[in-house]
Amino acid sequence: MIVVAVPVKDLGNVKQRLMPILTPAERAELARAMLRDVLGALRSADLDAIWLVTRDADVSRIGHDFGVTIVGEAENRGHTAAVATAQKRAVAGGVRTFVTVPGDVPCVRSAEIDALVRAAAEAGVAFTPSRSGLGTNGAALTPPDAIALTFGEPSFDNHLATAQRARFAPRVLQQSGLGLDIDDADDLHALILEGAHTESGRLLDRWSIADRLLAAARGSR
Repeated sequence: MIVVAVPVKDLGNVKQRLMPILTPAERAELARAMLRDVLGALRSADLDAIWLVTRDADVSRIGHDFGVTIVGEAENRGHTAAVATAQKRAVAGGVRTFVTVPGDVPCVRSAEIDALVRAAAEAGVAFTPSRSGLGTNGAALTPPDAIALTFGEPSFDNHLATAQRARFAPRVLQQSGLGLDIDDADDLHALILEGAHTESGRLLDRWSIADRLLAAARGSR
């Protein structure tokens, strides 16, 4: 059994680094669109189950629309704790391969997820770093408790070191879609350029975000 877990925290206070560009309502709407893009890609991947780890009712409603399993949290304890909860559930349920990706990688493609799963089947541990090389945007483990996962930059280097200490030779997959997480103005610009096919990219186009980014760049000179 192959399971992917997507941790998503509350939408009421998301993406604060985008505050200079987007209003609170826009940030929440973008987060919802990105999650729908991610779940759409995951639904097309060769997976047995998709788990959405959240305590947010709005996020749960989106999950129900996609027919995924909601793994509820009593409180928002952060990305690492949410993934650990899903890992424990995977171990208890006899899952063969555990995958986790964030909910803010709207350009992710199903083929990238399938490649990550295959790499973990061969090496036991596989990762896709963020474009900066600091974060971990995709992790796949066979078995699910092969290593503990901890997030927050520089999680990618930390994960490599953890895997090596556990005597794995981790596979690293550089993947353009999965590698793009949306945190700041530069990421929005990349999403505009590369994500025209996504709901998130169309949303930014409708809001004329490219013009706002240009104005912000001019204002900072």
